[in-house]
Amino acid sequence: MEQTFNEQELLRREALTKLRELGIEPYPAAMYDVNMDSEEIKASYDPEKCPLENVCIAGRIMSRRIMGAASFMELQDSKGRIQVYVKRDEICPGEDKTMYNTVFKKLLDIGDIVGIKGYAFITQTGTLSIHAKELTVLSKSLRVLPIVKEKEGEVYDAFSDPELRYRMRYVDLIVNPQVRKVFEMRSKIIATMREYFNAAGCLEVETPILQAIPGGATARPFITHHNTLDIPLYLRIANELYLKRLIVGGYPGVYEFAKDFRNEGMDRTHNPEFTCMEIYVAYKDYKWMMEFVEKMIEKIAVTLHGKTLLTIGDKEVEFKAPYRRLPMLEAIREYAGVDIAGMPEDELRKVCREKNVEITPSMGYDKLVDALFGEFCEPNLIQPTFITDYPWQMSPLTKRHRDNPDLTERFELFVNGKELANAYSELNDPIDQLFRFQEQLKLKDNGDDEAMYIDMDFVRALEYGMPPTSGLGMGIDRLTMFMTDSPSIQDVLFFPQMKPEKKAAKEEETE
Repeated sequence: MEQTFNEQELLRREALTKLRELGIEPYPAAMYDVNMDSEEIKASYDPEKCPLENVCIAGRIMSRRIMGAASFMELQDSKGRIQVYVKRDEICPGEDKTMYNTVFKKLLDIGDIVGIKGYAFITQTGTLSIHAKELTVLSKSLRVLPIVKEKEGEVYDAFSDPELRYRMRYVDLIVNPQVRKVFEMRSKIIATMREYFNAAGCLEVETPILQAIPGGATARPFITHHNTLDIPLYLRIANELYLKRLIVGGYPGVYEFAKDFRNEGMDRTHNPEFTCMEIYVAYKDYKWMMEFVEKMIEKIAVTLHGKTLLTIGDKEVEFKAPYRRLPMLEAIREYAGVDIAGMPEDELRKVCREKNVEITPSMGYDKLVDALFGEFCEPNLIQPTFITDYPWQMSPLTKRHRDNPDLTERFELFVNGKELANAYSELNDPIDQLFRFQEQLKLKDNGDDEAMYIDMDFVRALEYGMPPTSGLGMGIDRLTMFMTDSPSIQDVLFFPQMKPEKKAAKEEETE
């Protein structure tokens, strides 16, 4: 594809050529020995002690003030920005002043990456700076950065358009460095969870992404084809069934941070590719898991923020354990004003219509209950709440309730009106499991393309015996949204799924 360039891009390519004509490689192969970053320099400098000598720093030029024989530039590295003082006779000690007069003043641009060797000092205006003794070109930027300007506390020319920010995350990270904090906190969330699980004696494992049968959840899968085996394969929608096979195999506890894929719509809380953590612990039940989870989330909040009362949007959410436990049918009775306990499917369908809940003919009992719950209950669950004891039709992989066989030992954790986690006392009766799979097959035959497939190998695994087990799945993207007060899932994914660029531009033109 032939590229076209604007005037500024052409000038930068000309500068690239001139650098090479001067014998300066704009993309050198040699390693550059950085020994400090901007944050370390600011923390280490003490004007009353010995000068901070032999500083070697590298970063991107974000601004320049070109003067006569001396100039200033602002350098940005991974930790922040710091001022650099560039004096002609320092970086060009001999008679040849090319490095300053031509390279620095004419051929370098904002966005270029350079290395600086020198020492730290305080300027007459009281600004900590690096006095450059040596300047090295490390990477020439051929595109113009959108420069964010600040004046008297006001921000101008902000790179804030979500479409551009998500599509060009690399630019977003350069010009909006505060965005990095979200992803650093995401990494800390995962590290805290991993530490918590390891301390509980669980083993981190990996399971297949390409699966012959997409199991473990009700969702529409992505389908591909394996040429050698000549069979269809599916990107996993969940890793549940494989992790439970490992419990059958004898591990007392296993967990995985998994990339899952669901061929569904995209909105501010859904992306077709997402990260889910699933954990399974033998000889435990869903009541134990509730305590395990609420203590973990409290720990995450304290680790990130030093407190448990956090702001999410315009609401304050308290993450300190324990959380409220509310059975699903009671929640529907409380928020929807209707008692559906023991209600047949036809009557439930009628109730949904009377309450203007959007339903379709292919929806079975489970989807009808879920639609009613989603319409009336979810928006009211702002504080962390465990919704428990789901009807068995909604939970094909869950053990029936010990006190009521019409229900299951399942909970979902809701925060700020959204589901965060889903957990069961796992179904380990192979005969009941096969029956549940067969019920799901009836839904699929009735047009529900999200109903589960029958996984006979998983049934076979259960027939060898799986101990009583509790399992949990938690969306890492959504947890990160809550913990960083991010309004959209796209804000916590480095590279969210986007419409093709040309299609997006065409739609924008027609709006």
